[in-house]
Amino acid sequence: MLHNIAVVFRRELASYFSSPLAYIFIVVFLVSSGAMTFFASQFLIRGQATLEPFFMLHPWLYLFFLPALSMRLWAEERRTGTIELLLTLPIRTGAAMIGKVFAAWVFTGIALGLTFPLWMTVNYLGTPDNGVILASYIGSLLMAGAYLTMGAFVSAFTKNQVIAFILGVALCFLFTVSGAPLLLELFTGWAPTSVLATLRSFSVLGHFQAVTRGVIDGRDLVYFLSLIAFFLFAGTVVIDRRKAQ
Repeated sequence: MLHNIAVVFRRELASYFSSPLAYIFIVVFLVSSGAMTFFASQFLIRGQATLEPFFMLHPWLYLFFLPALSMRLWAEERRTGTIELLLTLPIRTGAAMIGKVFAAWVFTGIALGLTFPLWMTVNYLGTPDNGVILASYIGSLLMAGAYLTMGAFVSAFTKNQVIAFILGVALCFLFTVSGAPLLLELFTGWAPTSVLATLRSFSVLGHFQAVTRGVIDGRDLVYFLSLIAFFLFAGTVVIDRRKAQ
């Protein structure tokens, strides 16, 4: 199983860097995150030695960038017909799913790691709490994994990458804003408090903000890992059903 995952992982990760699109993705991500941090979030005007403005943008950046990255994971295989070749190999569907998602996750981690000049900048300008920044990077990577598995799950349904992208954005958006006050107000007054608490517990944004305070709570860790595991399993089931048809 581990060998098969490693084979798919190497194949997928190599495919990213064999195309100029990977480098374009990284450059656009870095430019977008940097521009929004310095201009939209007024990083320098705040006068605070913290990367909070940078990390608070991540859920909204990932909302579009990661479905764009994950939309091709299965949709491209289905469009070109290589999915039949892949699934006839002695590789379990679950191993193929994990290998593909892990490759996209590592690629995202590389793009995220290349934002380190911001970390260096804030240390040059002041004395930030580097433990909080490190926890925020870990939380951001966990959130990226959750979004990528959602995108892979949606990609398993269709051979059209545009449809996979739109559905991926929609699914990620639902999990992002599920605990937002605007959404909760629609249920306040008639829905039980247990329903409101459940909606809050499903919010990616709420759990990520908790991690960016510098404490990686076990509940937040379990939440992200459970979300990743669930959509990996769900995506595997979809591919198996499609294979059986």
